[in-house]
Amino acid sequence: MKKYLPSLVLVIAACWATIPLVAAEVFREDHPDRYQVKEGDTLWEIASIFLTDAWMWPDIWHVNPNIENPHLIYPGDEIFLTYVNGERQLSLQRGVESRTVALRPPQPVRKGDRTEKLKPSVRSSPLVSAIPAIPLDAVASMLTTGRIVEQDTLKNAPHILAGTAERLIFGPGDKFFARGDWDSETVVFGIFREGNVYQDPDTNEVLGFEAREVGLARVVSSDDGLRTFVLQSVKEDVRLGDRLLPTEERRVESTFYPKPPSSEVTGVIMTVLGGVTQVGRNDVVVLNRGKVHGLEVGSVLAIHKRGSVARDRFTRELVQLPTERAGILMVFRNFDKMSYGLVLQTDEPLSVGDEVLNP
Repeated sequence: MKKYLPSLVLVIAACWATIPLVAAEVFREDHPDRYQVKEGDTLWEIASIFLTDAWMWPDIWHVNPNIENPHLIYPGDEIFLTYVNGERQLSLQRGVESRTVALRPPQPVRKGDRTEKLKPSVRSSPLVSAIPAIPLDAVASMLTTGRIVEQDTLKNAPHILAGTAERLIFGPGDKFFARGDWDSETVVFGIFREGNVYQDPDTNEVLGFEAREVGLARVVSSDDGLRTFVLQSVKEDVRLGDRLLPTEERRVESTFYPKPPSSEVTGVIMTVLGGVTQVGRNDVVVLNRGKVHGLEVGSVLAIHKRGSVARDRFTRELVQLPTERAGILMVFRNFDKMSYGLVLQTDEPLSVGDEVLNP
């Protein structure tokens, strides 16, 4: 299984970087003069302290090319407001914690039949981690697990036939037998179960079938169409009849660049993961728009609350009131016709069926 997990940070400016003022309304009226980065902060939260729209900061943050790793911000760093040539700017100064480093001696390098040692040198790395862009704990499980598949993908996939000692439910370390058509080169498989069927609420088109990952298993022996597996890990009980799919070779996106979509997008929130109908901050929502509509990982959308229906007391007609902007979300995983988004900001309670539009 190959998954490439990049540093869980958002590429931005850092030490002694400055942000030129683009427009006066970029800054909040109640912004502080300075802010010290704390453990547990996210870049989105810090940007929201200074800017009216946090997603705009990548466009106005100037990177200092003379600074090592200018794209990382650490706890203890300080962001402060300053004036240069009469214009407001934001600057950042390294704190003590990000200057504290771990030293590692050089390692011998193998070359042919001899072991050669590099010239004396020391590598260093900060003892503290750079802060993430968004609350990654809210989306971590969704970055690496679960798939949107075609209708017959799971139906045609190999299935768990039986277990040793007549087990019906399996846990880590248990062995089981599975039957089906196999990719001969794959030895690690995800174990899946049918999940939600996502249907566009506007057109009734089926946008995707969710394959919910419940475990991970490795092949230990093979005999024609029958294979023996050992269960390596589980997210919930693995059962007879569960399906097996080869692990994906895809890049796991966890470095995010907030930006508006490149084209006009109009969609709706189809559902909220977790079985609730009300939408709040840090909730993961499913959208009826995806790659074919121009949504990418990092796309920022405004959430517009549906207007209520009012009755005209004079004409007795029912009138649909307009939508109002009430939140912001960012797409963190996209598929062809649908996407997962993380709600980053809400001004009032939101609901399934609310619209998403360009910010």
